[in-house]
Amino acid sequence: MKPTGNTILITGGGSGIGEALAHRFHDMGNTVVIAGRRQAALDAVASGRANIHTMTLNIDDPAAIQTFAAQVTARFPALNVLVNNAGIMRVEALDSSRDLTDAEATISSNLLGPIRLTNALIDHLVARSDGVVVNVTSGLAFVPLVATPTYSATKAALHSYTIALRAALAGRVEVIELVPPAVQTDLTPGQSTREGYLPLEAFADEVLALFGQTPTPEEILVQRVHPLRFAERDGFATMLERLNGQVHH
Repeated sequence: MKPTGNTILITGGGSGIGEALAHRFHDMGNTVVIAGRRQAALDAVASGRANIHTMTLNIDDPAAIQTFAAQVTARFPALNVLVNNAGIMRVEALDSSRDLTDAEATISSNLLGPIRLTNALIDHLVARSDGVVVNVTSGLAFVPLVATPTYSATKAALHSYTIALRAALAGRVEVIELVPPAVQTDLTPGQSTREGYLPLEAFADEVLALFGQTPTPEEILVQRVHPLRFAERDGFATMLERLNGQVHH
């Protein structure tokens, strides 16, 4: 992925990782379009940056995604980078029967959303010579957090889907997976100040340094996420126990 001169669409751009990436990509000389549900949050991210643009999007609505894709490519025909970042994380108990609303919403936002939006934009991206898809997964794609089982499962599924997408688009569209560790954001209540989580600005700085490598790595892995990403190689059972013993909600 070239460092500058891109037109980049970032879903979930109104806060957290999406906001941090939007600011950094913009300041490197890219045009950035941030999408999300809350216009006020998008406006706050875009404030003071002339080349950050906002568009509302309900990532759970298939018809809205199709309409959005047509509108964003008409408004920004130079669009060449899609960052599938929007997602939700809900705590769920698996040891008794429960309402599955949270589980189903998580699958809709975290897995069906990126699949649908990528599908809606793929012909546009393939037609360009510099198309890129960046899927934001999680260290929990590789070692699940028992308290957030559906979140972990959707990220594992998106990791697999990204591998298939990369192979299908080889030589035509670059496909990159960004794998965050636990980062201080508002993804869950209290997470933005949770001790032991990687500060958002430090995470974003390390991510942009990795994006700056030539060639761009297929997987963007900050150092903090390596124990999770390589747990199958280094000792999965130990990492599973360690992860789920040290995280408190």
